[in-house]
Amino acid sequence: MKKSLAFSLLLAAASAAGAQSLLVANQHDHDLSVIDPVAGRQVATIGEGVPGQWVHEITTSQDGRIAYAPVYGNSGVGRPGIDGQVMLVIDVPSRKVIRKVDFGHGVRPHLPVLDRTHHLLYVTTELEDAVTIIDPRTLKILGEVPTGQKESHMLAISHDGRFGYTANVGPGTVSVLDLIGRKTLAVIPVSGRVQRISISPDDRLVFTSDQIQPRLAVIDTATRKIRNWVTLPGLGYGTAVTPDGKWLIAAIPDKKEVAVVDLAAMRVARTVAVANSPQEVLIRPDDRVAYVSCAGSGEVAAIDLADWRVEKLIRAGGFDDGLAWAR
Repeated sequence: MKKSLAFSLLLAAASAAGAQSLLVANQHDHDLSVIDPVAGRQVATIGEGVPGQWVHEITTSQDGRIAYAPVYGNSGVGRPGIDGQVMLVIDVPSRKVIRKVDFGHGVRPHLPVLDRTHHLLYVTTELEDAVTIIDPRTLKILGEVPTGQKESHMLAISHDGRFGYTANVGPGTVSVLDLIGRKTLAVIPVSGRVQRISISPDDRLVFTSDQIQPRLAVIDTATRKIRNWVTLPGLGYGTAVTPDGKWLIAAIPDKKEVAVVDLAAMRVARTVAVANSPQEVLIRPDDRVAYVSCAGSGEVAAIDLADWRVEKLIRAGGFDDGLAWAR
C-alpha cells in the first residue's frame, strides 16, 4: 500500500473515531480555520468579532463542540499594544460566537487549558501575574492562581489537575502552581527568556524552550529543578510529547523544521523539515500524526509519526498559531 494511501486511511479512522475537525487560530486573519484533516483542506472559517484584536490560542470542551478562545490583544508578549479582556465561546457546529467571558479589564488572556478531571478551565492572564479559573459550564470566573511572575504566557497542567506550570517569558522562569490550593509553590529559574511549555504523559517532566541558547530545559517535577538540557539545532518554541512518552517534538522556527527528541537518551534523534516558522505542535491521541502550525507560510504540517515524514501541508490562514481538536 502506498504511504499516502495508508496515511489517508489513518486519518479517516481518526475522523470516524470522533476527531473530525482541526481548529487553527490565525492571528493575522483574525479568525479560526476549521480544517478537515482527512481531505487536507480548510472547510470554513469562524470570525472572531473583536476588531483590532485577535486570538492566539484555543482549546475545546470535553465533547469537542465548544471552543474557548481568549482574545489577547494586538501585540506580542511584553510589547505595548491593546490589552485584551474577553474570551470568546464558540459553538463549533454552527461556527458562531455564542458567548463572551469578560475579565473586567485588560488582562491579556492567552492560553486556555481544560482540566478534564475537575471540569475547570484555566486561562493565563498575563497582566494579572496569574492564571484565572473559569467554570466552563456556567462561564463564571471562580478565582485565580497567582504565578508570582510577570508574563505568565503559557500553561501546562498535570493530568490529575493538581499542579500547573507556567512559562514566564520575560523573567525566564517556570512557576509551579498548586491549582487546588490556588497558590504558587515554587519559581524555577531557567534562562534570560523562555517560551512555551509542555508536560510528559506521566507528569514527571516539564519542558520549556530557552530563548537565549538553542536548548530545551527538562524540569523534574518531583525536585522542581532542571534535570537535563537538550541541545537543539536552533532556538526552540512549541513542544509536545507523544502519548507513549518516547518522543518530544519541538518546533524550531528559524530552521523551518521540528526536532524530534529521544526522551530516553535526552538528545535530538532526527529533524523533520516542515514549512516556514513552525509554532505549535498538536499530537493526535492515537500517537500516529503530529500537526504543526507554520505561521510564516499559513500552513499546518501533518507529520506521519511512523516514518517521520510530512504527508500533507494544509492551507490555513495568516500567521496560524494555536491548534485544537473539535467535533
